[in-house]
Amino acid sequence: MDIQILIKALVLGVVEGLTEFLPVSSTGHLILAGALLDFNDPRGRLFDIVIQSGAILALCWEYRARIGGVFRGIGRIRQANRFILNLAIAFVPLAVTGLLFKKGIENHLFKPLPVAVAFIIGAIFILWAERRKHAVRVREVDEMTPLDALKIGLAQTAALIPGTSRSGATIIGGLFFGLSRKAATEFSFFLAIPTLFAATLYSLYKERALLSFDDIGIWAAGFAAAFVSAFLCVRWLLRFISNHDFTPFAWYRIVFGLVVLGTWQFNLVTWPT
Repeated sequence: MDIQILIKALVLGVVEGLTEFLPVSSTGHLILAGALLDFNDPRGRLFDIVIQSGAILALCWEYRARIGGVFRGIGRIRQANRFILNLAIAFVPLAVTGLLFKKGIENHLFKPLPVAVAFIIGAIFILWAERRKHAVRVREVDEMTPLDALKIGLAQTAALIPGTSRSGATIIGGLFFGLSRKAATEFSFFLAIPTLFAATLYSLYKERALLSFDDIGIWAAGFAAAFVSAFLCVRWLLRFISNHDFTPFAWYRIVFGLVVLGTWQFNLVTWPT
């Protein structure tokens, strides 16, 4: 295996794992990192999708007890049934919207400059959400109603725009809709499982012509890097939100977005357009 390609796979895996569950946009970071590493061709974009499964597997491992309890309770325990129903309801808006508009979005917005602008716009929404009065109506995920799930599912559709952040849209949407910081974050985590697994399987089927046995090595490297970094990041984030808000992530997004725009404006980096 080409050592240069292996290093790129490891770097992108770490980027995916560290950013997937933070409100900073993993897709946006992967687009920018892929542009810098010259790994943003169709093969590279498929790789970005595939390594999401490493991050999701880390999340499943962290919440294995809760997930196992839900599956054992399906059909028998009302709380488990409502939890599954809420996930299904929240999943549908993004699935439908993605099928209708994903191709056009990928053709026009999967580029560094639109991502940088989305970073900044998303940061403004985070700052707005954190500065408004936050009236908590739902303190735990199990208290959510199907209407709460639908609202968060609709908020998640914003994540089709790269740089917006799936976790950011769902978490900040949850805060706007009256969820506690903990409930919004945990539901965002759980919603990521069907959402990203479905995206991975759909992309593998759609881009099956690009699949090659020769790429197993880099997929394995990226998967492992994403798994380890995501596992550490999820544990850190759960501790972080117990005493902090999401304002630091907003400022990070603004600075990062301005750096990309600045390096483009002054020709310091040749970003693909």
